[in-house]
Amino acid sequence: MTKKGFTSALDMPDVPMGKLPDHLEVQRTRVVCKADAPINTEGIQYFGSYATMGIDNSTPLERFRKNFKVEVIRLTDDEMEFDMIGIDAAIANAFRRILIAEVPTMAIERVFMVDNTSPIVDEVLAHRLGLIPLDADPRLFEYMSENDVANERNTIVFKLHVSCKKGSPRLTVKSDQLEWLPDGSKLHEVAPSFPGEQQKAYTSFSGSQMEVSKKPLGVMHKDITIARLGPGQTIELEAHAVKGIGKVHAKWSPVATAWYRMLPEVVFLKEVKGEEAVQLVDKCKQGVFDIEDLGSGERKAVVKNPRACTLCRECLRGVSEDPVELRRVRDHFIFTIESAAAVPPEVLFTEAVKILEEKCERVISELS
Repeated sequence: MTKKGFTSALDMPDVPMGKLPDHLEVQRTRVVCKADAPINTEGIQYFGSYATMGIDNSTPLERFRKNFKVEVIRLTDDEMEFDMIGIDAAIANAFRRILIAEVPTMAIERVFMVDNTSPIVDEVLAHRLGLIPLDADPRLFEYMSENDVANERNTIVFKLHVSCKKGSPRLTVKSDQLEWLPDGSKLHEVAPSFPGEQQKAYTSFSGSQMEVSKKPLGVMHKDITIARLGPGQTIELEAHAVKGIGKVHAKWSPVATAWYRMLPEVVFLKEVKGEEAVQLVDKCKQGVFDIEDLGSGERKAVVKNPRACTLCRECLRGVSEDPVELRRVRDHFIFTIESAAAVPPEVLFTEAVKILEEKCERVISELS
């Protein structure tokens, strides 16, 4: 006996071995977004889930190599959008987490205050300096541990000395006033006990840092406000930048954001013609739908740009019967990377792949 919306297994057409019925194929490969909530959100991982129908649900290495694709959609100096096809959400999320927390970059870690009469206290000023993105390739530098001595391979030194003269208007201190010191620190750890005594600096550079970096080091953005000084106020300090990862502190995160979404898929459940088609197109502000002229004054709605769908569900509101079904392709991810460091986004993704590869090799070596 058939109820509305349900079909008895006895009434279903025969399906050849090696092929799933349409509703099971949708459940396996798509996330369906209903008006109230999505369904089929959990992936079916068990390799024998459809064994009785002759379907191998496992992911052999050769099949993964054949199906996996990366297609670059948009690439600029600091932003990249690309599609990753043929992977699971766990792998896509692993790349996102590695980009945010484990790809290294350079950031100011230690600040030596000489004079600070500005309205900003020392701790807040040091925090602001740490969040300024630096134009320095972290691949040229080494990590610095607690027992290491600051040298040209693990530390970048900047100097900031700005004063607002008495009787002058207020002075805005910008990030471009940070001066790179390629020969290391100019400050001494202790005051000289007698004239002419050889002083020990906070860094021990054996040579100029120009030999490490082929271009001058500085900041990514020249117009970041650090502080505002009133007449007679001064800031004099030395800032030391080191290599680190976002897992330790967010200032070392190389991305402004790294995020992904599954590829949208919009499927018509029925033909939408005439005035209903016009209303459907007007509802969607993202331009997903368009009108197709069928001739003789008849028009119908068609899907124009499904990739632009944001899942607002406006097309499903105010109707007695859903005209379309909104889906997400389970193994197709639209990935966006916005770089906030000196490294371009395509290089950041390459570094994330290397880090994931190292983790996999470490797991394999531990198991063996």
